[in-house]
Amino acid sequence: MEKLLVVGFVVAGIILGTQANEYLDFNVTEIDRIEELEFGFSKYSSNLNPLMVGLTLIRGADSGAVCLDGTLPGYHLHRGHGSGANSWLIQLEGGGWCNNIRTCVYRKTTRRGSSNYMEKQLQFTGILSDKAQENPDFFNWNRVKLRYCDGASFSGDGQNQAAQLQFRGERIWRAAIDDLKANGMRYANQALLSGCSAGGLAAILRCDEFRNLFPGSTKVKCLSDAGLFLDTADVSGGRTIRNLYNGVVELQSVKNNLPRICTNHLDPTSCFFPQNLISQMKTPLFIVNAAYDTWQIQSSIAPTSADPSGFWHDCRLNHGKCTPAQLRFLQGFRDQMLRVVRGFSMSRQNGLFINSCFAHCQTERQDTWFADDSPVIRKKAVAIAVGDWYFDRAEVKLVDCPYPCDKSCHNLVFR
Repeated sequence: MEKLLVVGFVVAGIILGTQANEYLDFNVTEIDRIEELEFGFSKYSSNLNPLMVGLTLIRGADSGAVCLDGTLPGYHLHRGHGSGANSWLIQLEGGGWCNNIRTCVYRKTTRRGSSNYMEKQLQFTGILSDKAQENPDFFNWNRVKLRYCDGASFSGDGQNQAAQLQFRGERIWRAAIDDLKANGMRYANQALLSGCSAGGLAAILRCDEFRNLFPGSTKVKCLSDAGLFLDTADVSGGRTIRNLYNGVVELQSVKNNLPRICTNHLDPTSCFFPQNLISQMKTPLFIVNAAYDTWQIQSSIAPTSADPSGFWHDCRLNHGKCTPAQLRFLQGFRDQMLRVVRGFSMSRQNGLFINSCFAHCQTERQDTWFADDSPVIRKKAVAIAVGDWYFDRAEVKLVDCPYPCDKSCHNLVFR
């Protein structure tokens, strides 16, 4: 029987900034509540004594590597040991985007735009856990959580002096990498760049660059969790997410930091969409994604701005309340996702885990990464699938049958 996780719901646009007036009406506590669910914070871990890891600020301000408000960026590092002493896992934090001055100004009053508001310690669970029974393949690696405080998936490089905003995601990325290399990552014999949601998009954008940091003898791969944002129409026929991405790319001067393999033939906004990048990448990539990604349903496919009559309201919060017509629409979204990954999946070096769940971010939460009742495809949990792929134990191309066939899902239901 499927597992349901019921959470308090706040309009998804607050993180996106697609609805600026609504965005400004919510306080940080409410934002935290939805972010814990959407962006991988493992509040729901079964571990009663999770590993807590302290925040390290990156002293790279002289290079302009700062958060939206000008404060220092940071990361959390837990050292590896034994066979993992020279292996490195870099996890890029997610947390949506800001696409206009108003939403970026608000964002800098939260942990998504200022290190002044970041937790001084974070739980390391799921793929970041230090326990073999919770994280069988990566538990003893050097594991890093790079905090996200720029609002453009670590890709912007500009500023707005009038609003006192620094769009320095690309510099944060470089400063963090330099700091980690100085702390031993330069000697890595194995490395994995991963990320969830906006961090999952960043992992795709930065993947080949990450590969080039190391000598050819280093085993380097990338993992994107819930980062396969589709350039798709919303329920009104509009282009909510394309409009959002266009705002991010223009406002934060992202163009020059996008992969040239894409921008040499497509416009910059198109090159912020993973579907236009993944088949051209040289570095092995693993995609973990729910076929019915709850963030995309709520903020891209059926946002309130595209549903003024409220026809999608109940379905948006609880898939069990979707009409047959709405489910057909969502099945079409799944079909589009599968078309997007078709060419990508033909490469032996790439991996897939696309389960038919209503979920978002499954690698950092213990219950969906590796637990007794974790979601599975063909009896394989996400952790085992990723490990089999990374260590070349098996070719992994796991795609679930359509909803409602999978009873192992940890489906999200909002209220």
